[in-house]
Amino acid sequence: MHLYYDLLNLYGESGNIKALKNTLEQIGIDVYIKFVTLDEEINLKNVDLLYIGMGTISNQKLAIDHICKYKKEIKEYIDNNGFVLATGNAIELFGKKINYLDKTKKALDIFNYESSEINFKIADEVLCKYENIKPYLIGFTNRNSVIKEDIETPLFKIIKGTGNNLYNNKDGFQFKNFYGTYLIGPILIRNPEFLKYLIKKIVTNKNKNFKLKKFDLTLENKAYHEFMNNYYKDYIK
Repeated sequence: MHLYYDLLNLYGESGNIKALKNTLEQIGIDVYIKFVTLDEEINLKNVDLLYIGMGTISNQKLAIDHICKYKKEIKEYIDNNGFVLATGNAIELFGKKINYLDKTKKALDIFNYESSEINFKIADEVLCKYENIKPYLIGFTNRNSVIKEDIETPLFKIIKGTGNNLYNNKDGFQFKNFYGTYLIGPILIRNPEFLKYLIKKIVTNKNKNFKLKKFDLTLENKAYHEFMNNYYKDYIK
C-alpha cells in the first residue's frame, strides 16, 4: 500500500515503490499497489508492505489528522510483523507527537519518540551503515525537523552527515519490520543492496519456501559505485 502518494511524495519518493515493483516483477512476483489518500479507508488486511514518503510540513499536518484515525489498526499491523517503510519526515507520524512552530499535534504514538519543527533547514548528503548488509548506504536529507530523543534502536549508523538530530550519529528507527529513516533519494534506488535485503525479507515473510531468482540490478549498482567513487572514495574497500 502506498499511503498519501499524492501528499507525501517530495523529491520523487514514489521511486521507492517503483523500485520494489520492478524488482519483484523481475523475479516473477505479481505486484498490486493500492494507493490510499485522505478520506479513504486504511485497510491493512492482506497488505505486505505499507509505504509512506516525504512531504511538506503543511501536507504532513493533513496526513496526521487522517492517519491517527487508524492508530489501532496500524499498531496491530506493526506488532504482527507487518512491513512498513517510512522515508523522510514520514517517520515522525509514528512517534508520540510533532511539535510544530505554531502548534503541537498528536501523532500515532506507536513509538516512544517525538519530533520538532526547527526554524532552519537541514540539507546534507549522508553516508551510513546498516548492520545487516555489508556495503555503505548513501542518501540525502532535506528537512526542517529533528527527533531529539536518543533512539535505542536506530535503523542506520551515520558515518558522515546528519542523522535524527545534530548531536548523535543515529538515523531513523527500527522495530520488528518497521523501517523508518530520514533519508530520501529515493533510498531504494540509490542502494541496491538494501533493496535486495528488503525484498528478501518481505518475500520470505510471506512464503518461506519461495525460491528467489537472481536480481538484475546492473544499472543501480553502476550508479551506486560511480557515486561512491566520486564522493566517498576513501570508504571503498
